[in-house]
Amino acid sequence: MSEPSKSIHQFKAKLITGKDKNLSDYKDKVLLVVNIASACGFVGQLKELQELREEFKTQGFEVLGFPSNDFGRQEPLEGADISAFCKDNYGVQFPVFDKMMVRGEEANPIFKFLTKTSTPRWNFHKYLINRKGEVVDYFFPFTSPQSSKVKKKIQKLLK
Repeated sequence: MSEPSKSIHQFKAKLITGKDKNLSDYKDKVLLVVNIASACGFVGQLKELQELREEFKTQGFEVLGFPSNDFGRQEPLEGADISAFCKDNYGVQFPVFDKMMVRGEEANPIFKFLTKTSTPRWNFHKYLINRKGEVVDYFFPFTSPQSSKVKKKIQKLLK
């Protein structure tokens, strides 16, 4: 039996628009993968995530948002409504994927892969992925995307 891949690039997911997206399209990019929810107290981080993306996108950085209703049923919206909420309220331009489960037996395979390092305990858990698609760090929901801790680790990976 072969060893499972250690790269997020092996997966694909459905964008909020319904289009399939191969995560291998993000090869050679540093990623911040975040489970998001529109009714969460941390929802203001959507604006911070977008600002972070703007700051580093020309250097090969991208944020990927994965809506989830796993924590406190804080993602009541579906599809286009999630997209509109993120864009209209927080100016989100980073890719947002279809709502999925991020923990437990029913978790999407992407999150089963990510949770080998840390299981999300709430919305806005962040996984930092290097250019090879490997999880190199994670940040708890209360850690601001604009914190020096997050930015320094991204900058180091972008070098």
